[in-house]
Amino acid sequence: MSVGKKRLSPNTRNYKLDYSSSGVLKILLLVLFAEFCAWAYQTTLPPPPTKLGSPDGLPLTSPRITLRDGRHLSYIESGVPKDVAKSKIIYVHCFDCSKYQNPFRFAASPAVIEELGVYIVALDRPGYGESDPDPKRTVESLALDIEELADELNLGEKFYVAGYSMGGEVIWLQGAVLISPAVNYWWHNLPSNLTNEAYSRQLQQDQWSLRVAHYLPWLTYWWNTQSWFPGFSVITQNPVVFSPADIEVVAKLNAMITDPNQAELMKTQPRLQGEFESIHRDMNIGWGKWEFDPLDLENPFQNSNTSVHLWMGDEDRIVPVTLQRYIAQKLAWITYHEVVGGGHTFAFADDMGSNILKALLKIK
Repeated sequence: MSVGKKRLSPNTRNYKLDYSSSGVLKILLLVLFAEFCAWAYQTTLPPPPTKLGSPDGLPLTSPRITLRDGRHLSYIESGVPKDVAKSKIIYVHCFDCSKYQNPFRFAASPAVIEELGVYIVALDRPGYGESDPDPKRTVESLALDIEELADELNLGEKFYVAGYSMGGEVIWLQGAVLISPAVNYWWHNLPSNLTNEAYSRQLQQDQWSLRVAHYLPWLTYWWNTQSWFPGFSVITQNPVVFSPADIEVVAKLNAMITDPNQAELMKTQPRLQGEFESIHRDMNIGWGKWEFDPLDLENPFQNSNTSVHLWMGDEDRIVPVTLQRYIAQKLAWITYHEVVGGGHTFAFADDMGSNILKALLKIK
């Protein structure tokens, strides 16, 4: 009896072929998944900030001080000379702006500034303009930077601090003037019914952007730079968030800037070092988890006749006026000013800079 080679049955042969194909497919899928994860991770990483100063960085246009940790803080001065000033003000700019967007430069009469004897120093917040980024930045850290700036410039024991919009976050700690200050919807002392109502009035794209900044801050850069769906409306410059009054103010402001060099500085300085260290880190700080709640604060000027002034436009579409009214009601030591018909940019409207200065310095 002859013995032939054992042959595989058709079913066995097919089974082995299918098994082999399935194994290759699994490996391919794993490789593709790993590559996708690597790509997704890379897209969440922001590029390093642009270098400033010599020898191989962008040229500097304004003076800077060196802080204790080695970072540099950029500033410009205006108003009357510091050595003859009756009052000194440090101005802190808003979101996606720089030291050049200063309402006291554009909406305060030179005659009023001269009469009141006001010296103004405007700074670039960390990561903006020509101020070095602060990887360890918090809401409170900027207050320490401002104190160092005041000491370096010899401003003396008494000076005022004014902050506009996102620049107002530090003013809760130092006092003086808050202009359309940003509100964190997660402050625990704000009533949920008020915050929910105010939050629901924000654009859908902003509701999602703020959620990401608060809960997934590591995703903020990707969220606002991808092209699948819109990011934060102020970044994308969605015109819906600007009131008719805002549009008018911005048009007048642009018309006032006749110097091409000045116009270029105002356009390029905010994101000079890149978007992450300026606007995206700003979102993570402003709508992240704060170290304090403003409604827990006590009057910083109990032993003096100075007070904190809070200014708001009642048609502000970016910062809810309802929440500011509640804060002003709860903190009796705040002097509240509400501008009828004013939008988010009301501080740059005609004479508003003068009005804010007069109220702060108690001039009728």
